Amino acid sequence: MVTDGMGLASLSLTRSFKQHRDNLSFDDILNLDKHFIGNSRTRSSDSLITDSAAGATSFSCALKSYNGAIGVDADTNPCGTILEALKLEGYLTGLVVTTRITDATPAAFSAHVDFRWQDDLIAEHQLGDYPLGRSVDLILGGGECHFLPRSVQGGCREDNRNLVEEARAANWSYVSNRELFDALQGGENVTLPLLGLLASRDIPYDIDRDPKVYPSLAEQTRTALTALSNASQHSDKGFFLLIEGSRIDHTGHHNDPAAHVREVLAYDEAFKAVLDFVDSTDVETVIISTSDHETGGLVTARQVSPSYPDYLWYPEVLLNSTHSGEYLTRKILRMKQESGVTTEQLATFIEKEIVLGDMGITDCTFKELSDIQAASSSAEKLLYYLNNMVSVRSQTGWTTHGHSAVDVAIYAYSNSKRINNLLYQRGPYIGLLGNHENIEIGAFIESLTGIDLKKVTDMLKDTKHHPHHHTLEADEYHANAF
Repeated sequence: MVTDGMGLASLSLTRSFKQHRDNLSFDDILNLDKHFIGNSRTRSSDSLITDSAAGATSFSCALKSYNGAIGVDADTNPCGTILEALKLEGYLTGLVVTTRITDATPAAFSAHVDFRWQDDLIAEHQLGDYPLGRSVDLILGGGECHFLPRSVQGGCREDNRNLVEEARAANWSYVSNRELFDALQGGENVTLPLLGLLASRDIPYDIDRDPKVYPSLAEQTRTALTALSNASQHSDKGFFLLIEGSRIDHTGHHNDPAAHVREVLAYDEAFKAVLDFVDSTDVETVIISTSDHETGGLVTARQVSPSYPDYLWYPEVLLNSTHSGEYLTRKILRMKQESGVTTEQLATFIEKEIVLGDMGITDCTFKELSDIQAASSSAEKLLYYLNNMVSVRSQTGWTTHGHSAVDVAIYAYSNSKRINNLLYQRGPYIGLLGNHENIEIGAFIESLTGIDLKKVTDMLKDTKHHPHHHTLEADEYHANAF
């Protein structure tokens, strides 16, 4: 399990928010907190600050690679992944995410490309169009557009391939909306392989998500666990499932504290779903949860005046915000683009509908209202300004719109005494107790399962992984899609 972009400050922020929201005592903790085991160092092969691609490749291939690398080593050679190795040994495999399924983390376990922006080729690999054939049995997430040509509504592929139709022809079950997802009956009515693309790009933030349209990460997780467990019940091999709280990272890039705490809570609920599954089965099972990196340089404090700061933080401000800055930015831009809308009407809309109604801010100044209107000439400026209004009032601090180099937490749990004994060993490449390089997590899984990543790497030499040309979609890269 991966919490993309979640650092230890995220846990502090979310824990305090939940205590305030639910009127809990100061010693109430998250599900994750109960299973803390150590920390991970996150640098990539070419930078002290990793990106998600290199971070995920460190887990999947148990080696360091460069920022942007998806399932390839520092010399761009494809490297065998844990998922692929386990599939070759007879395990079932699955991916569950809240971004597009071709995003860095799921891609690094199921594809091999030189650069993370090669979404179209990643999608092909994920469906089995590469030397190993199909390695993934279950896919749940967003990103339908990279499986469809531009000639089809909602498609964004740069070629004419319709991978959805190709998948159906190859006997994949296909799910593309809430109604079809519900028909899976929580995993009891699943025919593998399953391709579930539940959004054109990313699934909305949990703070914005309409439960009638999009399932939660916990719902997707329970469905995947049930489906894979049922399908492997007569096998002695079991299954491997990657689950990612993908959009924690995006809230960090946007410096959006209100959306951030909801994304962490959504992941914590999914983590609880996995814990419940592990405790319900007599099959030896292990959970390992960690982050690829921290995003935003988040701190639960902020000096908001030149004088010596008060030791205060205000979680109630985050509770008052009912939507993400991303959602509110789109809402303002839609209003601004409506024909006949005057400057005065837009100002009233921003003050009454957005600031007071959606953000719950009652002390907005005239200058702030003017600044919001001025910022609406740029979606990015508007997004950052709205989120900063919430951050300042809650006294939540951010140091960057990018990633940071801080260590991240490792959480682990097993229903097996044998595996727990292995987890709690201390030392480099021995267990996961204490402080470790991120590649040691992948190495631990390789050792635990007895797979051979080098053997898989040797099978990937003919993999098509170089880009035809460079087309970086900046909106997808940092989730700024307006």
